[in-house]
Formats: sequence, structure tokens, C-alpha cells
Amino acid sequence: MITAQNLRVHELIGLRAKVAKSLSLPYQGISGVVADETKNTIVLEAHGIEKRIPKRGCVFLFTLPSGEKAELDGNRIAYRPFDRPKKLK
Repeated sequence: MITAQNLRVHELIGLRAKVAKSLSLPYQGISGVVADETKNTIVLEAHGIEKRIPKRGCVFLFTLPSGEKAELDGNRIAYRPFDRPKKLK
């Protein structure tokens, strides 16, 4: 079960997300469903349009399956998705 406490080690693809804060203003406020994730980026898809957002310098607000909202600093998850559980234990 995904919770705010364990979100950073879970799979993010499929979750709704919004860029809550960004050092680069053009990214701020972009929202959608996480379609893909790499070591340095998250791809958000909305209305058939994909936007690649850098993890570093952004804070994301995720909507968990339970409906709970959880904020996550992109700097803390700037790892390959399959390496995150090992590095962030």
C-alpha cells in the first residue's frame, strides 16, 4: 500500500502528480498522470500531451490511490526507479 511515508520508494507510474514548486517557472503548475520515469525526469501526461519534467529543482504533489495527497522533493528521488528502494531504505 502506498502512503505518504513510503511514496519515495514506490512505483510512481500511474499516479496523478502536479509540479507544486519549481526553480524553473515554466514547469510550475504542470499536472497529469505519471507516464514514465527516468533517473532525472518524470513524464506527466495530460490530454494526450506528455511533458518531461526534471526531478531536481522541483517539488511534486502526488495523489495517492487512497485520495491522500503527498508532497515529494524531486531531489530526494533523483535515482533510477529500480535503484530507489535500495538507496532510500
